[in-house]
Amino acid sequence: MIELRSLRAGYRDGAVIEDVSLNFPAGKVTVLCGPNGCGKSTLLRASIGMIPRLGGEVYIDGDELSTLTRREVAQRAAYMPQERPVPSISVRRMALHGRFPYLGWPRRYTREDYAAAERALARADAAELADKPLPELSGGERQRAYLAMALSQETASVLMDEPTAFLDAAHQLAVMDTAASLAREGRAVVLVLHDLCLALRRADSIAVMDSGAVTAWGGADEVFASGALERAFKVKIRRVMTPDGWQYYYV
Repeated sequence: MIELRSLRAGYRDGAVIEDVSLNFPAGKVTVLCGPNGCGKSTLLRASIGMIPRLGGEVYIDGDELSTLTRREVAQRAAYMPQERPVPSISVRRMALHGRFPYLGWPRRYTREDYAAAERALARADAAELADKPLPELSGGERQRAYLAMALSQETASVLMDEPTAFLDAAHQLAVMDTAASLAREGRAVVLVLHDLCLALRRADSIAVMDSGAVTAWGGADEVFASGALERAFKVKIRRVMTPDGWQYYYV
């Protein structure tokens, strides 16, 4: 579980997010939604100490972030960033990079590390890509490879910044299925999504961000009724009941 209390964070030019208080509870999938530049990625990074805080508190599994080493944070929370380099290594080797927080120096992988990487590759639907070099993959295939790296950390919290980007519809749904599966195991799962309809259908809770602040937070019904998504994105959202539940669409 990750808890943010009056979090304020940003960069040299000043704060990007102001007075954000949120919980990312174990066993739930939380989605952050908001227009470009509203602070979603900054919030994820600040939640695990990748950028300095300007104020507020962050707790990971009950411990204040400032009391934890970078290694301890990485053993508790995995982070899949929005933008990543593309090294000339295989997908399997990239998945093994997720085991770095558990290795000493020099790095020597154990049987458990290899087993964790293989589990992550299967879970990310990337097993068939394992021996392929990253530079030869499509954008969607690379996305699955980096998801495997995050999953191989096998942490109690998993934070993913736009994990469905570049993916086709089937793999987008597969990512959401994986998120739900992780939550059922008792993990705290946090995703940044731009697909509002997918978020409304699949998230346990949604936090709407606009201009560095959280303007709504709750279940899909509550957030939909609040109108916060429409105000943030300047679109109209409607829904219709189907045999599979509420389906959402833009007008």
